[in-house]
Amino acid sequence: MKSGAQRDGTGHSCCDDHLPDHATGVDATQARQSVKKYFCPMCDGVESDTPDSCPKCGMALERNPVFREPHKIIYICPMHPQIEQDLPGNCPICGMTLAPRSCGVGVGDEEERREVDSLLRKFWIALVLTIPVLLIAMGHAIPGLHVDAIVPRQIGKWVEFGLTTPVVLWAGGFFFTRAWQSIVNRSLNMFTLIAVGVGAAYVFSAAAVLAPGIFPESFRRHGEVDLYFEAAAVITTLVLLGQLIEAKARSRTGQAIKALLGLAAKTAHRVRNGQQEEIPVDAIQKGDLLRVRPGEKVPFDGTIVEGQSNVDESMITGEPMPVSKGAGDKVVGATVNQTGSFLMRAERIGSETL
Repeated sequence: MKSGAQRDGTGHSCCDDHLPDHATGVDATQARQSVKKYFCPMCDGVESDTPDSCPKCGMALERNPVFREPHKIIYICPMHPQIEQDLPGNCPICGMTLAPRSCGVGVGDEEERREVDSLLRKFWIALVLTIPVLLIAMGHAIPGLHVDAIVPRQIGKWVEFGLTTPVVLWAGGFFFTRAWQSIVNRSLNMFTLIAVGVGAAYVFSAAAVLAPGIFPESFRRHGEVDLYFEAAAVITTLVLLGQLIEAKARSRTGQAIKALLGLAAKTAHRVRNGQQEEIPVDAIQKGDLLRVRPGEKVPFDGTIVEGQSNVDESMITGEPMPVSKGAGDKVVGATVNQTGSFLMRAERIGSETL
């Protein structure tokens, strides 16, 4: 069995057959037609059109670089990492908003801003519309507030209907979209429950206003069918508040991670065919041998293959004392090498590191 990390005397990887046309000279269209989307880097000839495990070594198949777009953003679900797509959207399993896999500077910032702005706008409009609905429906329980004298019952129910409709169908419309997705994917989630509760309260109340004659006498109290517009509006507004808080927390977390990424090395010393060269980190490939000298930052996650040193990992672990590292030990990108020099093999690069 040949290792995917082996290189021949020319410095080329044995996986060069899987590289895109700018590396092999093969036309991209022909390359896509001649190879499959996934391959095993450890076992020659193992390919598949779908993500799977290698039948020989059990390793997870890797996506062929021919099918990758170099600057394309991949969105994943933080709760279900197996869900990924190349456009922003919602997780079909839990309904959570997908987040960019890469946390590079500027990546996903516009989508995050749009999401927060949209939720903020919907929340405030829903809140303004919900308050009068709640006062009309529950004002009689407040001492000294004679709502019925201000808004008669026959008018109040139409006011509630008119104010609740945009709250439920516009501000909370995405609840129903995500609930439908969960039903289609046979994976019921929080939005399924919310949509059922809010939808039932709204539909029942709307029917009571628009067609009260369909309800039997047992459904009436003092000759009127009870309305639940305030329940639908309040639940929608509170869930919007929760979604807004979650989106802002996700955005702050992303900014903190991007700040950490800003501490990462910008160049690395690659060792190839006995020669050492300083190149941008974007040019580093998995399996490359990198020389890390005293005082330099570790460019990527990897394993030390030669040398020994003390590494400051405080930015990752919070531990102020440097950690002794030697051959076979793992090192993390953006940590600082202190005393010695070592040779490491890059294992996780780009958006995979940190």
